[in-house]
Amino acid sequence: MRWSFTIGTIGGTQVKLHVTFLLLVAWYAWTAGQAGGAAAALHATAFLLAIFFCILLHEFGHIVMARRYGVRTPEVILSPIGGLARLERMPDEPRQELFVALAGPAVTAAIVAVLWGVLTVTGSSLTLAGLDLARMPILTGLLLVNISLLVFNLIPAFPMDGGRVLRAILAKRMGMVAGTRIAARIGQGFAVVFGLLGLAYDPFLVLIAGFIFLAAQSEAAAVESRAAGRGIRAAQMMVTDFRVLRVHATLRDAADALLAGEQRDFPVVDNLGRLEGLLTRDLLIQGLSQHGAEATVAAAMAPVPAKVPLDMSFEAALELLRGSGLSALPVVGPDGALAGLLTLDNITDLVLVRRATSTG
Repeated sequence: MRWSFTIGTIGGTQVKLHVTFLLLVAWYAWTAGQAGGAAAALHATAFLLAIFFCILLHEFGHIVMARRYGVRTPEVILSPIGGLARLERMPDEPRQELFVALAGPAVTAAIVAVLWGVLTVTGSSLTLAGLDLARMPILTGLLLVNISLLVFNLIPAFPMDGGRVLRAILAKRMGMVAGTRIAARIGQGFAVVFGLLGLAYDPFLVLIAGFIFLAAQSEAAAVESRAAGRGIRAAQMMVTDFRVLRVHATLRDAADALLAGEQRDFPVVDNLGRLEGLLTRDLLIQGLSQHGAEATVAAAMAPVPAKVPLDMSFEAALELLRGSGLSALPVVGPDGALAGLLTLDNITDLVLVRRATSTG
């Protein structure tokens, strides 16, 4: 995710903060400080950081359970709307997804139990009169927040935890694609309700509603794409009819090639045909603006971050392409020679064709 930075690594998972998280902390501290001075600002900051530590524990509940099924989690990102653990893939079976989805709420329930026990043993007041979190003792406020998070996360609004539980149950009966489609529609229905409530009571709910609506749509599309791409290898996905550019060609030559046809991404090779880099349309336009039309393509091309083997699976190749930050990657044969181009446009076309032929 853009605008995020790593603050540490736990068990192979990078823990990242989105910059808006820092803005939230600063705003929360400033607001509390305006009302109650430095002590109130410090209390508010400590309380907010404690909440997000609990959210991080919740996410690591998902991460640890996913690891039991062989699913790695490259990163977890904390933002003002909560935590997001990015699994490298979904568990293979609905039963596994069910346990992964429930692991986070189970951690939150354990936090609630511990906080309740500590407050009871110490004789601290559990009175929530006024519900003023800014003035409550931190442990009492954390108890209230974690109870709220537990209840909210179990609402069956996909892709929240409760929605993933619902998807796992539906997928067990009707398959992953159909189950995801129904769970996504239910999740979007909840998002509409949240949005209306947010307009009436709390604008923050509108933000959450928008996230749920778009995330449900995106995940449903991703599941359908994976299903359509099942069994496909990079050799079946790649573009084979393409032009290459020589490393000493000018950006004017590249612009002419761009305008002459439909190709948008060009492998750059040396005089012996060895791959040197990749010139995408965006890099070409940027190069023309910065270096002029007579500069060589070498001045604007990107080094190739990864090469796709011919036999790489659909899902692995798509993940590699998305992770590269480029719109295309070269596909190479066993000898390392350039065999084709993997582009998002071609993958999209392939998925659409397979969907149409499978339902036709």
